Amino acid sequence: MPTETNPGNPTTTGADAIDAAIAHGIDFDGTPIPPAKLELYHKVMALEANRQRSGVSNTMRSRIVRIGAKHIPQAKLDQLLADADFAPLKEKEIAFFYGGK
Repeated sequence: MPTETNPGNPTTTGADAIDAAIAHGIDFDGTPIPPAKLELYHKVMALEANRQRSGVSNTMRSRIVRIGAKHIPQAKLDQLLADADFAPLKEKEIAFFYGGK
């Protein structure tokens, strides 16, 4: 069951929570997102939407590393990548995601 900040607010968990809040222009605490921030976000997302992609597997791996590093220890994530036949963590990924821990 999704977690809610209070009964009147949208859920704050899951990948879609941020997108829903942005679409409504309201932060999780109920405050409006400033128009300048929304405008910049939409400009950058439009640029990203038009970017040529290198392949689904590359994007999957990138998302796994970026998000997995927040939740999974380095050695375990590296093993999970290998088990799934993805390339292991690169030195720059280790430095970026695990360097300060």
